[in-house]
Amino acid sequence: MKNIFFLLVLAISIGYSQTDTKTITGRVSDGRVPLPNVNITVEGKETGTVTDNYGYYSIKAQPGDILNYTHQGLKTLQIVVEDVTEVLNPVLFPDAEELDEVVVVGNNRKSQADLAMEYETNPRIIRTAYGYLNADTAPGNVRFLYMDQISPVGLCILDVLRGYFAGVRVVGSCAGTSGNFDNRQQISAFGAVFIRGVSSISIPRSAIFDVDGQIFTIPPVWIDVNNMKRIAILNNFATVTQYGSIATGGVVVINTVSGSKGSGQIVDYARLKNNYFNEDEVLGGDRILQNGPNYLKDLVATDDDEAAMKAYEDWAQKFGSSPYFVLDAYRHFYEVREDPEFADGIIERNWWKFKENPVLLKALAYHYEAQERFTKAHEIYKAVYRLRPEYRQSFLDLANSYRNIGEVQKAAAIYSRYRYIQDTDLMARDTTEFKPIIEREDNNLLSLHRNEIMASDNADDLFVVPEDYFQGTRLVFEWNDGEAEFDLQFVNPGDQYYTFRHSLAHNNDLIMREKLGGFSTTEFLIDNSLPGEWKINAAYLGNKRLYPSYLKATIYYNYGTRAQRKEVKVFKLGLKGKNVALFRVANGSSVVAK
Repeated sequence: MKNIFFLLVLAISIGYSQTDTKTITGRVSDGRVPLPNVNITVEGKETGTVTDNYGYYSIKAQPGDILNYTHQGLKTLQIVVEDVTEVLNPVLFPDAEELDEVVVVGNNRKSQADLAMEYETNPRIIRTAYGYLNADTAPGNVRFLYMDQISPVGLCILDVLRGYFAGVRVVGSCAGTSGNFDNRQQISAFGAVFIRGVSSISIPRSAIFDVDGQIFTIPPVWIDVNNMKRIAILNNFATVTQYGSIATGGVVVINTVSGSKGSGQIVDYARLKNNYFNEDEVLGGDRILQNGPNYLKDLVATDDDEAAMKAYEDWAQKFGSSPYFVLDAYRHFYEVREDPEFADGIIERNWWKFKENPVLLKALAYHYEAQERFTKAHEIYKAVYRLRPEYRQSFLDLANSYRNIGEVQKAAAIYSRYRYIQDTDLMARDTTEFKPIIEREDNNLLSLHRNEIMASDNADDLFVVPEDYFQGTRLVFEWNDGEAEFDLQFVNPGDQYYTFRHSLAHNNDLIMREKLGGFSTTEFLIDNSLPGEWKINAAYLGNKRLYPSYLKATIYYNYGTRAQRKEVKVFKLGLKGKNVALFRVANGSSVVAK
């Protein structure tokens, strides 16, 4: 066991470095026509190419490399190469900052409600004592420091800021002030921070601190650095004027993880905007099938099982090489025809298409989970873990899989191993998106299974964070393909909706963090304060190829209680640009992106 663990740690520490170079091909467009003369480079290397007159290109790169796509007048696009990346057909979007002429495209000023809705997924937004501030539209430069950039060895905010921002000088230490300074009356016992560019050169003034909306004139050295989610430096008159004269030395804004949760209050994002849902714009049931592949229509239309098997064999001659045809056929015979023997035979005969491809393996595992074939799913997740030991998602999936088959001690061991790797810096620090999810899963396991994990006489000594801050339904979404782009729509009982946008056009930075961090998951919480039914829909935007992606939804009812139960659903995303009905959840009232 020790040798296995050593090999795992080694694999994580070297990451992608020993993977062979591969050739990536594709076609670049603006969404309508192909783009010639797009510069494509590998960041940090001298490798580069240019698209031809028809938008086509070919470039060599390794998994973990970042490809930069640049074209005058269009936003630069960055895409992380993964182990399965072979074809990338990206779309470039207009860059308003590079236009020579003023083009009115509508009112882009966003209300505080809009910014609150975007805060969790837009790292360029900071929450201040006077509301949300969007750095992209602020009347001055705003500099940021994020959770995954903060060193865990720092003792306090002074250590975090020291040496990170140009022009920011830190006086003193977490243990008390030190050194000489000619304006010592402005330095508290805990030191001070000075930001160049705000106040008079002859009379420097120290910065104030805005922590989750509370203003302090001395450094808040008592804040745990591991609780700091987002830090922003405001150092020009236009961004600090609302603070008054005390801010002549600038403002250090700190948003904490605990403060971001609104003191336990769940925000109904669907009611932050005047969005009303139109049922006619969503495809469901028969309308989805009508837009599906012909082979699936044929299988559904057959009268008996024998005719269905004959139809499968006929279509297999044309589409048998496609793993997506295999998955469709497997699901049809297992779930519709209720013939597990024939369905399993389809997978067995086509196993070679899946066994070395983690993206396809995860799609198959999703199907097994939704069908409650947890033992089969577990074998798949172990295979993905071996193929992707450097992916955070592999740890989360394997731990959950052990829990599904009742081996909760092994699930706890996976979480413990993950914490060890994080604590010893064998893997880069968690992002603000993934850390809350894996910590919530770990804590939930310990909360509900402590007697099975620990010896009965020691179980009461196990510290578990109480989960009484939330009661209701938890939704966890995971997608098999890191390139997948989609919109998730949450419609509340009052027919107002909130949309989570997972696309390069709206959330390029988020997708970058996901791929660099090796995860593909997000979560939402629906509380029980009011009765009603939520509708969850999705619009697929593609994956830079012509293939579908798969979305897994895990629905936890009565989350965090002894009555907790879960349901897994899997959806094939293949119809681009159409809003498709996924499922409905009853007895909820409010949804929040975490």
